[in-house]
Amino acid sequence: MTAPTQLSTVDVPEPPAAPVSVVVRRASLARRLGVAGAGLLVSLVVVAAFAPLIARHDPDVPTGVPYDPPSVSHPLGTNDVGQDLFAQLVFGTRVSLTIATLSALVAIVVGLTVALLAGYHRGRLEAALMRLVDLILAFPFMVLVIVLAAFFGRGLLTTVAIIAAVIWARPARVLRSQVLKVREYQHVVAARAMGASPSRCICRHVLTRIAPLTAAQFVRAANISVLLEAALSFLGLGDPNRVSWGTMLYFANARNAFLTDAWLWWILPPGLALTVAILGFAFLGYAIEELADPRLARTAPRHRRRRSPNRPPTTSAERRPAGVLEVHELSVDYLADPPVRAVDRVSFTVGPGRITGLVGESGSGKSTLVMALLGLLRPPGRVVGGRAVVNGRDLGRLQRAAVAQVRGREVGFIPQNAMNALNPAYDVHRQVAEVAALTRDRAAASERASEVLELVGIPAARHRSFPHELSGGMRQRVVIAMAVTNEPALVVADEPVTGLDVVTQARVLRLLLELRDRLGLAILLVSHDLPLVARTADDLLVMYGGRIVERGEAGAVSAAPAHPYTRLLLASFPSLRGPRRLVGEAPGGPIGVGAPPDGCLFHPRCPERVDECRCTVPALAEVGERHEAACLLSEP
Repeated sequence: MTAPTQLSTVDVPEPPAAPVSVVVRRASLARRLGVAGAGLLVSLVVVAAFAPLIARHDPDVPTGVPYDPPSVSHPLGTNDVGQDLFAQLVFGTRVSLTIATLSALVAIVVGLTVALLAGYHRGRLEAALMRLVDLILAFPFMVLVIVLAAFFGRGLLTTVAIIAAVIWARPARVLRSQVLKVREYQHVVAARAMGASPSRCICRHVLTRIAPLTAAQFVRAANISVLLEAALSFLGLGDPNRVSWGTMLYFANARNAFLTDAWLWWILPPGLALTVAILGFAFLGYAIEELADPRLARTAPRHRRRRSPNRPPTTSAERRPAGVLEVHELSVDYLADPPVRAVDRVSFTVGPGRITGLVGESGSGKSTLVMALLGLLRPPGRVVGGRAVVNGRDLGRLQRAAVAQVRGREVGFIPQNAMNALNPAYDVHRQVAEVAALTRDRAAASERASEVLELVGIPAARHRSFPHELSGGMRQRVVIAMAVTNEPALVVADEPVTGLDVVTQARVLRLLLELRDRLGLAILLVSHDLPLVARTADDLLVMYGGRIVERGEAGAVSAAPAHPYTRLLLASFPSLRGPRRLVGEAPGGPIGVGAPPDGCLFHPRCPERVDECRCTVPALAEVGERHEAACLLSEP
């Protein structure tokens, strides 16, 4: 028996695995530039490291006739005192890169320290540090460098200190904004609530999150440092005892190289070397910034719907899928010692034009399953088995970049909290248009945004409103508009009515039903509210402990629940129409992250358990027409 194809845990689709040449062509421009930039910098580092072997002469000792033209002995000729210009260029690489690297390192250390202190501890310390940052940034950049250099004198360490003192403020401001964001992540808040010290939170949680952005800021600072060192040396404010690219330009200018033909080999080579270094740092910085924020990556070409010529032949089953979404034996683990099984061999189908409800308590594995299906599962979560098929396309066989093309196009997603899903800095029309632009040009995307906002019940007068100007129900409608704007075949709604009042919940669910009927959507509706989902869905999946314990048509499951867990879920919600009664609850709580119990996962909480439940794992079995349950007591 062959092992099941693993579902990709990142990004979403286009036709399956493409040849390496196709993947390379699809690589983003920033990453290709990053490779080129790294190559340029590596070549400069090699020159600096092996300068004594590359240059035949001492850069400070006259070894030829003044203004000697290029020759075999002197590839770039000599200057006005007979010093070898090629040797000065090679050894100058050492000085220029050393100053750039040290200055950037000092600036990032200072900037990162200020960012962590200001962003994490806040209060008066933040106010004082950020006012200092504002003061540094308020001064004219180059004027401040010149004044400091003239005041403190010349020297390598002095130059490093001056450059670092000027450029640390900008990384500090950028990194502080990221620290402010990361410190409010739920896991960081939870760590603080559980008594973790600030130093532990910073080292374990904050620094790891902002490390890619810190690396990008370091490369940017090194780029600026190369320019500043050259500028200071050209003005005569650099270290006079060490040859750098900037000092070569200074002496060429001071000794009237432009009046002779010597400028061709005295000025152009260090100028070209500076250009190579600047481009290398800039290109590498682009790539690292994209890694730090994948949203900067270029999107795939629009309107590209045709199949790849390299797509492997499809089977008849793939050409005629039984459902829009088919999940087969999907399993997800969270890496630990031992691994924790969060989703265990889950299988189900979402049919075209049908609403499938996925219900269960918090901790039952619903959100993990959804994130795995969308390719958004983050470490330490990992899909370890099974596969998912959308419209006949096996997501596990796709490249990572191809999986990302499914989200927002073939699969729409409605997250739990609408306010967190909307950017407070932009009006809602612009945000919907941004999603529409995945498949249209700008003008068509704007028109589609207006159309879909009207479709979900947002009047034209409110299209230019910002999220904070809308009610919770209207914000939820905007998120639904973003999910359906590209007419996906499947919409995954993860707790779409959480936090809304009962009336607004009914309106949002009614809207989903209308959109299903008008657009022919298939909807996977995830919630903990079984009665609410049962009134909306066509099919029901009841999940507990990462497994499906009951499934079937919504009417059959809610009218005659076969699993004790389903009955307890229904009993835990009061009825608005039936007689008044005490609301029940399942004893205990969901199974923890440790070792699951033997036998039936629900038996420790089940009021109907028998001795056999402690040692036998029940499988899904038919209990009626299109109705299955995983319970020994319900087996015929």
